[in-house]
Amino acid sequence: MTVSLFATILTIGAGVNALLTEAVKKAYKNAGREYSANTVALIAAVVVGGLGTAAVYMLMGLPWSVNNIICLAIIIVAVWIASMIGYDKVLQLVKQVESMKQETQKGGAENGDNGTD
Repeated sequence: MTVSLFATILTIGAGVNALLTEAVKKAYKNAGREYSANTVALIAAVVVGGLGTAAVYMLMGLPWSVNNIICLAIIIVAVWIASMIGYDKVLQLVKQVESMKQETQKGGAENGDNGTD
């Protein structure tokens, strides 16, 4: 896989993934269900990045070599990260990390640890 092909797949995949993520979020919101935008974006990235790259390989006649399979996995992660570059997703990630930190500190205080080191 060339760098330009990787960049092209990443650019198109990130755009499609962002649209798919927003569509799934809206569907969940309309159904009144709770969801994690990070998880929705990850699942959509696996579908869009993985299937999209596999389709490109097949349409262009690229071999299923070890290097191309590694690039497929890297594209999935890259598409997920690229789709996370939205304000609401970054903000949600920060809030999740903060709440996990607070829960950890509360758990330590309950076990006789005052949370300070």
